[in-house]
Amino acid sequence: MAALRARYVEGGRPLPAAIEAELRADPRAGARAILGAIARRRRDNRAEGQRLRTMLRFETALWKTGVVHVAGVDEAGMSPLAGPVAAAAVIFAPGTRIPEVDDSKRLDPASRARLAPVIKARAVAWAVAFAEVEEIDDINIYWAGLLAMRRAIERLAPAAEHLLIDGRKLREVPLPQQGIVKGDTKSLSIAAASILAKTTRDAHMVNLDAEFPGYGFAKHKGYPVRQHVGALERLGACPIHRRSFAPVREVLGLPPLPPWPIRTSTTLAYPTADVAGTPPKM
Repeated sequence: MAALRARYVEGGRPLPAAIEAELRADPRAGARAILGAIARRRRDNRAEGQRLRTMLRFETALWKTGVVHVAGVDEAGMSPLAGPVAAAAVIFAPGTRIPEVDDSKRLDPASRARLAPVIKARAVAWAVAFAEVEEIDDINIYWAGLLAMRRAIERLAPAAEHLLIDGRKLREVPLPQQGIVKGDTKSLSIAAASILAKTTRDAHMVNLDAEFPGYGFAKHKGYPVRQHVGALERLGACPIHRRSFAPVREVLGLPPLPPWPIRTSTTLAYPTADVAGTPPKM
């Protein structure tokens, strides 16, 4: 029984029909336990299969019309007080399914780290780009997020034919597109992009922690948690803090910003970010 459990339960191998029949005829509790575990795994696999079919409904509808290069687009890092905002774009071949891919916020760091290289290997094309702190402070975080998305899309090779974007539309990108509210929970391509954007930005913040020690960037990634706010009050702002964000302005003794001017473009004089999350050189 121990060998069967190790192979077919713990090892996850398919249970041959002949062995399953023998286990069903075996009255021992160990046999029933193995069959129960196999049954649960089969139910979980069916449920995951259904979830993936649902997560691919936008992509599948486009694939059926002959649109092959459907890109999911999402960003990460809109609310931190420090560091760039990242965006990713991912194109999968028609019919691609990757179990466990979901909105990055629903996954723990270990799962995101495990899935990111799988997404990159299975994708037809992927790209990650940043909008830097100077850009965030120049045009505001909303437009900087769109700028990072546009940069990621422009770096896809092959290029996208249609965009699926988490809750937004990019007027400057001349491609058919759908803005899907909570798209990272409804589209596999957008969810994959959310994972790549999140893992790339997190890794970049770990590197910045070594350059700007004391703030805890490696742990909280620049988000406004208590540890970060305390360090900001104690040490003051460093060059990667977003000076357009109220907590940073308060520490610097700066007045609140007036309302941002109406803007219809993300075009800037800054250089574009490199693929795979390399920030632009300022």
